[in-house]
Amino acid sequence: MQQIGIDIVELSCIGESLHAFGERFVERLYTEAESGYCRANLDLEVERLAVRFAAKEAAIKALGLSETGVGFRDIEVVRQPDGSSELQLHGRAKEAARRRGVHRCLVSLSHAGNYAIAVVASLRD
Repeated sequence: MQQIGIDIVELSCIGESLHAFGERFVERLYTEAESGYCRANLDLEVERLAVRFAAKEAAIKALGLSETGVGFRDIEVVRQPDGSSELQLHGRAKEAARRRGVHRCLVSLSHAGNYAIAVVASLRD
């Protein structure tokens, strides 16, 4: 069975968390590669962080991981050379997905105004 997850995030909420918790917020939720990409353009930092947060939440839904204690850093959004994004799973998320027969996850990201949205589809054997 395939599953889809979707999540929407207010950019202002991510901006407030970034302001309140700084580096601790980023280190807790994002991989080094994600953090580096998001911070490469400070004008887009909040949008990029927010849409990745939405993707991680959508992946948790699509993979049925809400009860597994998966960390946000176990779900990584990787930007491809053509500008598209790919979801890579690590650690507990990867193992849980494998147990559920998931062989690939598709992700679509967007942001406009004060919102970021992500949709994740888990493809199973």
